[in-house]
Amino acid sequence: MTDDPTDAPTAPDHEASTRHYYDTGDVDAFYDAVWGGEDIHIGVYAHPEEAIADASRRTVQHAADGIADLLGPDATVLDLGSGYGGSSRALAERFGCRVVALDLSEEHNRRHRAANAKCGLERSIEVEAGSVSHLPYESGRFDAVWSLEVLCHVPDRPDALREAARVLKPGGALVFSDIMAAETTPPQALRPALSRLAVETLATPSFYLEHLSRLGLKAEFEDGTEHLVTHYARLDHEVRHRTGELRRVISAAYLDELLDNLPLWVDISRRGMLRWGLFHARRPVV
Repeated sequence: MTDDPTDAPTAPDHEASTRHYYDTGDVDAFYDAVWGGEDIHIGVYAHPEEAIADASRRTVQHAADGIADLLGPDATVLDLGSGYGGSSRALAERFGCRVVALDLSEEHNRRHRAANAKCGLERSIEVEAGSVSHLPYESGRFDAVWSLEVLCHVPDRPDALREAARVLKPGGALVFSDIMAAETTPPQALRPALSRLAVETLATPSFYLEHLSRLGLKAEFEDGTEHLVTHYARLDHEVRHRTGELRRVISAAYLDELLDNLPLWVDISRRGMLRWGLFHARRPVV
C-alpha cells in the first residue's frame, strides 16, 4: 500500500495538523494518565494485563539491543519524532551516547527538555524542532537513526526514509517501528479508525522493505503484531475502566472521541488488518 497523492494532504498541512494534535492539553493528559507520559508507542507485552508504560519501555530496550554494538560514549543517535524523550533518555543513560532529538511539537520539546534537566541529561541530549522529511543535518553524521511510530504520521514516507538513510554513517543503523496495514487490507477499511489521527493511509511491511532496499540498506522486519493487538485492547480497557478519573483531566469531547475510536482499533487489529513491528536496517560500510 502506498500513499495516494490525490487524497492525502500536502506535507505542510499535514505537519501543521499533526503538530496541533500533539500540542493539545487533552492529548498530553491522556498520555500522562494512560500511557505513563514517557514512551508514546506500542509496547512489547510480557502478559496481556501488563501496564502500558512498562510494555512501552520494553519496546525501547528491545530496539536498543539491536544497535548496541554501534553505541557508546563516542556515538551520536538521531531520534526522529522524539515525543516526550523517553527513548532519548534511555539511550543516553544506557550507552552514554549523544542524542539529537527532533520533533514537530513545541509542547513535546518543552516537556522533553524539562525532563532531561531533571535527570541531568541536558548536555547529552539536544532537543530541536523540525520535520523528519527535511533533516537539517549533513550527510553521514549519525551512527544510528531511531524512530518509533512516527512515519505513520508522515505524508511522504519515501522522502523521510531517504533523509534518514542520508544522514547515516557508513555502517550505521536505522531502527524504527510503525503501525502498518496488512498487505491485503483495503485503505478504505482503515479510514474510520485513522480519522482521529488525521492520517489517510498506512504503509505496509513490504512497502518499507522495498524502499529500504532501494536506498541500499540491508533490512529485516521483526513482526510484533501480536503486541499491537494486546496494546489496543489494554488502551481500550484502561480508558473504559477509568472514565470517571479521566473526565477530571480530559475534556468530555476528547474522552468521548477516545471511547468511540479505540474500539475501532481493537476491532481492526483483532481482525488481522494491521501490522506492527521493528525494522532493523544497516548502511553498508563501503
